[in-house]
Amino acid sequence: RLIARACGAEAALVVNNCAAAVLLVLAALASGRGVAVSRGELVEIGGGFRIPDVMAQSGARLIEVGTTNRTRLADFSAAIASPAADVALTLNVHRSNYRIEGFTESTSVADLSGLDVPVVADIGSGLLDAACPWLADGPPSWLRGEPAARQTLEAGAALVTFSGDKLLGGPQAGIIAGRADMVAACAEHPLARALRPGSLVLHALQDLALAYLARDGDAIPFWRMASIPVDVLRTRALGIRADLVEDTVSVPGGGTLPGVEIPSVGLSMPGDRVGELRAGNPPVIARVADGSTILDLRTVHPNDDAVVAAAVAALAG
Repeated sequence: RLIARACGAEAALVVNNCAAAVLLVLAALASGRGVAVSRGELVEIGGGFRIPDVMAQSGARLIEVGTTNRTRLADFSAAIASPAADVALTLNVHRSNYRIEGFTESTSVADLSGLDVPVVADIGSGLLDAACPWLADGPPSWLRGEPAARQTLEAGAALVTFSGDKLLGGPQAGIIAGRADMVAACAEHPLARALRPGSLVLHALQDLALAYLARDGDAIPFWRMASIPVDVLRTRALGIRADLVEDTVSVPGGGTLPGVEIPSVGLSMPGDRVGELRAGNPPVIARVADGSTILDLRTVHPNDDAVVAAAVAALAG
């Protein structure tokens, strides 16, 4: 109920990840029937999750429409009008880990909502509200164009599915939100029990939802880190080791926002030192870029700056 309230849905249901959310929706609402999806949205994400494979497991039939780079509303209309296709849903899938550019055309959720079957939108990364009311300064520029649950439902989607981690900032989970009757059908399906999360996940999501409803972005570690000003990071870096300070970028969303970068500041050491840093006590996790080891301070809690300073001193001399 808290998640539903936070994203403006009639109801919501939690399962153990976003792939499970898509699987359950398709099994509960379209088993034995067709689901129309643009060919440009037949995605594969990490771990080999592929929309066609999940659809096959659900018992629904994939109805491919349009082409890889151009899909029009008329393509969906033609599929729905075909008795042989027996389309139960249209599925709009956010291309969260790649982009198609150039000679392109796609069909929006708002356009799809005018057709005769419900729209299910898999928005992936879990942005609740494009206005980001939990941030004092509103939405950051790097979020521009990212679909959000509230606005997708307002555009006419019957259901949205999204992750509990990534941009939502909670534990790994999958969320189904939208029309109460459709959420209830998912909850009553036998798969719902197999896919339900444990009590620890629900507890963490409850705390997260309450923070969103209180508009307290500082209580959500992801948003607290993502919104730290670059000048603050630079001051911290100078206090740790001034001769190693370097401008860098952070990549938000667990890899689900292709090409999106947040300006940041970190410490840079020549060569690949990540193994040595991991072997420390406590281990320190860094990355290698352009032949240098980068410690991005946007990803480090300020209370741990002393730990980073000690680790760097041990290696850099």
